[in-house]
Amino acid sequence: MTLYFSLVFALLVFEMVVFTALIIPLPFKVRRKLFNFISESPIIAKLQYGMKITFIFILILFLDSVNRVFRVQQELSAATKAEGAGRASVLGGGERMEVQARKFYSQRNMYLCGFTLFLSLILNRTYVMMLDILRLDEELKEYKGEAGGKEGKKLGNAGNAGEIGKLKKELEAKDRDIAALKKQAEGLSNEYNRLGDQVSPADNTPKKDR
Repeated sequence: MTLYFSLVFALLVFEMVVFTALIIPLPFKVRRKLFNFISESPIIAKLQYGMKITFIFILILFLDSVNRVFRVQQELSAATKAEGAGRASVLGGGERMEVQARKFYSQRNMYLCGFTLFLSLILNRTYVMMLDILRLDEELKEYKGEAGGKEGKKLGNAGNAGEIGKLKKELEAKDRDIAALKKQAEGLSNEYNRLGDQVSPADNTPKKDR
């Protein structure tokens, strides 16, 4: 393995270690201090800038590896077709082993660079998600602290005063509607009883003999 691919492999191992450190369960205070140090440290900022440049070179190496794999595959396919057509062996045993070795190394370099780039994207996204989680946890704790204290309750009541007044008005209007319905029901019940009293005597009067 050449020097630059050895460096790519070392970077891949470093990314794996960092990813493990990000997802490992830690206490909230420790995690907050760690992420505050990462986000505020000027050394980390310079390191991130250098890593971006490094990933550009790794992308170039990845594209070169893909091109090499494609060319070796074309060479092997052409040799196989020539042998299948009944021609003499285009590649000898040693040459074929050399082509297979070049194919293997090209594929290894392609996978190495590809996984390094892919893991860098995962690390970036994981870091952003962890920052969002820490920010939401802090906001939740602040909200709970304000809601638990007396001042927080007063502020909450003051903030909801307009909404509470609106709900009270709606409740009063519904109470008035219920009272009006009760009056209508009582009026209908009285009218029904009155009509019942009028009809009952007429039904109970004895009929005269003719």
